[in-house]
Amino acid sequence: MTKGAAWYSKIGTEKSKGTKTFALTGKIANSGLVEVPMGTTLREIVFDIGGGIKGGKKFKGVQTGGPSGGIITEESLDEPITYESLQALGSMMGSGGMIIMDEDDCVVDIAKFYMAFCVDESCGKCAPCRIGTSQMHDLLEKITRGNGTEDDLLKLEKIGKAMTKASLCMLGGSAANPTLSTIRHFREEYLEHIRDHKCKAGKCKDLVVYSIDPAKCIGCGLCARKCPVPCIAGEKKTPHVIDKSKCVKCGECYKACKFGAVVKN
Repeated sequence: MTKGAAWYSKIGTEKSKGTKTFALTGKIANSGLVEVPMGTTLREIVFDIGGGIKGGKKFKGVQTGGPSGGIITEESLDEPITYESLQALGSMMGSGGMIIMDEDDCVVDIAKFYMAFCVDESCGKCAPCRIGTSQMHDLLEKITRGNGTEDDLLKLEKIGKAMTKASLCMLGGSAANPTLSTIRHFREEYLEHIRDHKCKAGKCKDLVVYSIDPAKCIGCGLCARKCPVPCIAGEKKTPHVIDKSKCVKCGECYKACKFGAVVKN
């Protein structure tokens, strides 16, 4: 304010002038509010300012712009951040949210989470948003439960593009961004859910299978005591076994085991 608009305009890029404040959160070592000049790269924000991924995990993506923003992958980390560049990457500047994701995040589950938010937020005035968000959420739910088909991916893309063009406001016009960007960048992860009925990140509950490694299990019984069903059996000081037909996949045994004997696949 004291130095004036001319001075402020020297910061940033030709079309995106000044600075931008981002709320840096997620799987990042240093979370918080950061103010950077427009044109700063994602790599500088994530790895220089943010200190990299928490726990030394592998970077997977960053979502900008809140629930309607797309997910930007590693190949675009050196892209300078401007309003135009984020839009070209299928995302947006939005309110300045920047959520960092690592290898333990499932993009299908994330897309479903944000679509559920948009379903709740839709005012219902126009059909593309009111019906489209619900249809996309149902398809994503179907995939995370292991019942999806490859045709569902085509439906998601078709509905998402129709919503983007035909919705009356930007809620519906941008609601499909997380889904469309993840299908574009992580199609194989969607296909893994569909073809292999597997969630590599272990986030989709219906696709997770818990078992006990007999080589690591000392038979302490802690997992059995924590199991709410119960579905874990075994004698004291002998390897225990999980009855998969009864398992509700709550993950309590996995969290309780101190010896890494409970395996999540």
